[in-house]
Amino acid sequence: MRSRLAESFEMRKITVAPGAVRPYIEAEWRDSLVVVAGGEIELLGRAGARQRFRQGAILWLVGLPVREIHNPGAEPAIVLAVSRRGRAGASDEFRPPSSAKR
Repeated sequence: MRSRLAESFEMRKITVAPGAVRPYIEAEWRDSLVVVAGGEIELLGRAGARQRFRQGAILWLVGLPVREIHNPGAEPAIVLAVSRRGRAGASDEFRPPSSAKR
């Protein structure tokens, strides 16, 4: 059974071909939980460090010293990025609901 996201969320599907490298652009991942849904990815750091993540890994990719995302495997890597809908230009400042008692 396939589950659906609540209307307040959106999901992007990113496919990284075997052996391919995708430049890391932090803004692409802002406000997103990232799930490796198939294959594996390797994050290459600015200082040369590498960290591999396989199917099932859940990541937060903002604020990391990442240079690029690589697929070292023989099959396509499927990455899902789930974020709140309508976050473009939104402030991360917490605002209580207007109905909150003070």
